Amino acid sequence: MMILQSEVDITVRFSETDAMGVVWHGNYLKFFEDAREKFGLDYGMEYLDVYAKGFFTPIVKSEINHKTTVNYGENVKVQATLERHDAAKIVFRYTVWNTTTNKIAATGMTMQVFMNAETRELELAKPEFYEAWENNQNWINE
Repeated sequence: MMILQSEVDITVRFSETDAMGVVWHGNYLKFFEDAREKFGLDYGMEYLDVYAKGFFTPIVKSEINHKTTVNYGENVKVQATLERHDAAKIVFRYTVWNTTTNKIAATGMTMQVFMNAETRELELAKPEFYEAWENNQNWINE
């Protein structure tokens, strides 16, 4: 499998926790989003770049596997790994490390598809600009 990776560091804010001071499970999707945004910055493919080319990339599938807790004030590192696929989809895998405790807090995945921004129709093939971007990356063999 060919992959690209990026990481983002996050300090857990009070608003991201539940009444017990533990990160609320739904906020892991926000952590994944933060990692995708950082990935876009690192590799020159940000959301607004995709939109400027006439596309949206909505998430059609997401998974989270919770391993250990993260508490208010602790730090996490979220690694986003993009998998290269032949199909017209974008698949990221995530690992969330609690760097305060040195434990994996969660793993997960998101799948996105290409949608024409004007017609709101699903694209069955990768847009040309995205294929060109893929072909210009230094993919890692995993």
